Amino acid sequence: MNEGDKLVSIFGNIEDPRSHINQLHNLEDILLIGIISVICGAETWKQMVEFSNSKEEFLRKFLELPNGIPSDDTINRVFSSIESSQFETCFIDWVNSISKLSKGQVIAIDGKTLRGAKSHGKKSPVHMVSAWADQNNLVLGQVRVNEKSNEITAIPRLLEKLFIEGNIITIDAMGTQTNIANKIIENKADYILAVKENQEQLLEEIKDEFRFSKNIETDINIDYGHGRIETRKCSVISEFKFIDNSNNKWNKLNQVIKIESLREFKNSDKLSEKATRYYISSLTDKAINYQKNIRSHWGVENKLHWTLDVAFSEDASRKRNNNAAQNYSILLKIALNLLKNEKTEKQGIAGKRLKAGWNEAYLLKVLNVKV
Repeated sequence: MNEGDKLVSIFGNIEDPRSHINQLHNLEDILLIGIISVICGAETWKQMVEFSNSKEEFLRKFLELPNGIPSDDTINRVFSSIESSQFETCFIDWVNSISKLSKGQVIAIDGKTLRGAKSHGKKSPVHMVSAWADQNNLVLGQVRVNEKSNEITAIPRLLEKLFIEGNIITIDAMGTQTNIANKIIENKADYILAVKENQEQLLEEIKDEFRFSKNIETDINIDYGHGRIETRKCSVISEFKFIDNSNNKWNKLNQVIKIESLREFKNSDKLSEKATRYYISSLTDKAINYQKNIRSHWGVENKLHWTLDVAFSEDASRKRNNNAAQNYSILLKIALNLLKNEKTEKQGIAGKRLKAGWNEAYLLKVLNVKV
């Protein structure tokens, strides 16, 4: 079964929110119209319909379309009313079915606010937490943060849905919580968690370790590029004197890490930038590997969040009705995964979207569908 067939079969598990008398169009057809049109550049419900009308003969090769192309009102109504938790689960099931995660890689977990979903100037109520597999270049899944909650409660729900065994979970300071560390270890994975002022006592203990320890392993990396020189010094301590973890408060805490970075700008009056960051980890590893793994965490920003904003205009999306923003976010991530995993075309996501819209043979490659 190819990716396209798997996508259709897994979507069949989503409960249709419409009454029987309003089901003029198959739910699977509507969902696939959404995915295919987004891949090809559509960013609104109306654009989805315009694209589908222009490609109806092509779409009929693998969609039923018993009553033609649905209207933009119908597409809007369906994506606004689909139960988002079901859609999220189906998305994760689909990713699991098409990918074999490379073990030992970084899975970065991070949140993003859908800014365009705000209403009447109020702060956006839609905040998503996503998991990004850096080596596989895949979005593994997402969950929405409840309006009266935050990422601390959303991250464990996401971890429960993912297959993370044998991999390294990286999370920023918001996710540095004992229950989250426990959840990662329970799922037979390792963690690298950032430590800031939200864990004030732990942060002071880590600073004392680096202030007084005589046994520190270090690695220095110098990066030249983008008009700057960045020097990163990674220091690792494995034997603690000031961190009391005798009651295993932090499950399998084995090492603490300090990253000191200095950015110097060439041919510029801009001042140099210094930063020091601290981490805890369940790994027993070398400083040179922490350099790579901690830096890999930022792939969730550069390869996922940035791409969604620049190539898919996610931040500009004004979808607000009910579950529309959340479900549209899933559509974008499905499209992103399909486009990133099409390897024959050597250009960026925006260029691939254009080619998929113009070239039906290439679109079939992206979808991995044979007709």
